[in-house]
Amino acid sequence: MKRLIGTRSIGLRAPIIEKGDDLVEIVFDSVKNACKNHEIEINDKDVVCVTESLVARAQGNYANIDQIAKDINNKFDGDELVVLFPILSRNRFSILLRGIAKSGKKLHICLSYPQDEVGNYLMDEMDLFNSDINPYKDVLDIDEFRKIAGEYKHTFTDIDYPKLYSEYAKNSEIHFLNNPVDALKFSKDVLVCSIHTREIVKRKLKEAGGKNILSLDEILDGSVDGSGFNEKYGLLGSNLSTENEVKLFPRNGEEFVLKLQEKLKNEFNKEIEVMIYGDGAFKDPVGKIWELADPVVSPAFTSGLFGTPSELKIKYIADNEFSHLSIEERTSAMVDRISKKEKELVGKNETLGTTPRQITDLLGSLADLTSGSGDKGTPIVLIQGYFDNYSNN
Repeated sequence: MKRLIGTRSIGLRAPIIEKGDDLVEIVFDSVKNACKNHEIEINDKDVVCVTESLVARAQGNYANIDQIAKDINNKFDGDELVVLFPILSRNRFSILLRGIAKSGKKLHICLSYPQDEVGNYLMDEMDLFNSDINPYKDVLDIDEFRKIAGEYKHTFTDIDYPKLYSEYAKNSEIHFLNNPVDALKFSKDVLVCSIHTREIVKRKLKEAGGKNILSLDEILDGSVDGSGFNEKYGLLGSNLSTENEVKLFPRNGEEFVLKLQEKLKNEFNKEIEVMIYGDGAFKDPVGKIWELADPVVSPAFTSGLFGTPSELKIKYIADNEFSHLSIEERTSAMVDRISKKEKELVGKNETLGTTPRQITDLLGSLADLTSGSGDKGTPIVLIQGYFDNYSNN
């Protein structure tokens, strides 16, 4: 009988991980035991996804606010510092702000408005539309902002972020602007805190005469007083751990995924892929938040996950080529058409409506939605059938 199940995503429960745990062995055992206890058959091209948090925790990749403050002072020697375009997040940025503020510098916290880079609003967009403010040009202080926004609170967290950030950084001023060059009127030393726009923002600031322009990936890109670090991403991808400590993005991910892949292949005798995943890349339709607050969806993955999907759009073909056939005939014709598809389909009409994104971004988003970020306790996700199509039995 033809297989009736296509892709499925299964969250696997795991023990609570701490520094020094053998994560390769733990993930391996979790997959093996789940397959045995729930009669799951492993197939070629199955994907084992492990959340970045597990990898970083096992590595002990943490830093405290004193170490953040020291690296800020190591890299900025002035008395004032612009903190430019941070996202609005207790989990992602509030702890970093406490470390930056502990440097003792006067901070100029410059927030983009009406929303941050990943879609968190700090004011009602209609209030801005109904004002005479030009968000592309106007720089607002806190009083001018309040006249428009009032005591606006975040849709989901009920937090007034300008107020919160002012409390975390007592020696600071809050400004609201969208042109990064406007921040240079407060200081020529700038810490760019945006995630995905950081390179173009830094380039613009340097061209406009900025003196010392760094971004979050350049803070804690090496160990400070024994801290954890990430040589590629620095503080990007970090999360609050305790009131005084952050968990950083994991290091040496390639080594981890290759070791785990080898162990899984030896056990199941199948071509299994492995990836580390963080935030998914999708947008919430209610809060308008783009989920991706990590610098990448997947910081490490095995070679079989490179590239983008090459798929036909079943609906397009069915409507344009097979609509005159009976249900049995068009089903058979579709199976035949997909089984004979070309490897390179970019730009072809029959691909209209497909999603030509990186495979790791798609898989990571699926894994993130499966595992959640709360108390499900499934930080390992097994994805099966993702590389199959309608013609595979």
